[in-house]
Amino acid sequence: MNNILQTRPVLGVVLVISSMGMIGLIDNFIRLIAKEAGLWQFHLLRSLVVCSCLLVIARLMHWRLRPKNWRAVVLRSFAFSSAMVLYFGSAGIISVSQAASGLFTGPVFVLLISASFLGVRIGIWRILAVAIGFGGVLLILRPDRGALSIMSVLPLFAGLFYALSGIATRRWCGQESTMTLNMGAFLGLGLWGALGVVVFTLFPVPPEIARALPFFTRGWVHPSGAFVLWMLVQAFGSMAATALLTRGYLLADVSFASGAEYSFLIFVALWGYVLWGSVPDPVSALGAGAIVLSGVIILVRSR
Repeated sequence: MNNILQTRPVLGVVLVISSMGMIGLIDNFIRLIAKEAGLWQFHLLRSLVVCSCLLVIARLMHWRLRPKNWRAVVLRSFAFSSAMVLYFGSAGIISVSQAASGLFTGPVFVLLISASFLGVRIGIWRILAVAIGFGGVLLILRPDRGALSIMSVLPLFAGLFYALSGIATRRWCGQESTMTLNMGAFLGLGLWGALGVVVFTLFPVPPEIARALPFFTRGWVHPSGAFVLWMLVQAFGSMAATALLTRGYLLADVSFASGAEYSFLIFVALWGYVLWGSVPDPVSALGAGAIVLSGVIILVRSR
């Protein structure tokens, strides 16, 4: 089965890019969600919707949801859900483009992890790609500016967990179905959401912290109509996009797939301009260009 998957890298990359275009659109609505409720309530309710739909689809289509390798799926789900919690948590406060630039250090971490722990040799071009990509991230995040710089650093940790989930998908979950991996990912997000709702509802943070980080520290609130609408848009959009992304990782080597994910930076900026008229400043645009160049180098040298 693995040999078959490795002969379809083009289709895998196309699926990943399609997924990025879809996610770039729906993630631009996170600013509307952040005005209505908290990060944890969003993940909890979105996961309930997605997991319910996946259960119904699996039953109707007689698809298997039970993992063949429980340990691998649990580890992959933990890594992926942790990455998304950190990404969305920062995206509700800093811009989506900034949060995405941190998240997309994932391919850089893939190379570093592969070289350090998986015995993969990294030549001068890949080292150059790491340097360029990291430089681009610093240009966008500029973590020394403002009191909320901690929210600019969180996406870097999201990138680390995202890299781990990508490696786990390819190396240990190749025999799992897309439906199984999607269910695991959203169950993980739902558990994170439930934990956060309980903690921040029962133990509210001090007012000054709540004012500075409302999306990240808000407990349960009565869902408004606007929140329900945009949560459902996120639920169904992310369900479709995650299916494409997961399948793409199963069809293409992690270096190809992770390189193709850099297209998200283009899509999120494009949709931000179309929806909100947001235009990146020159320094951020230069940083995004550096990150894309890094991805291209990684993709070419991974052949």
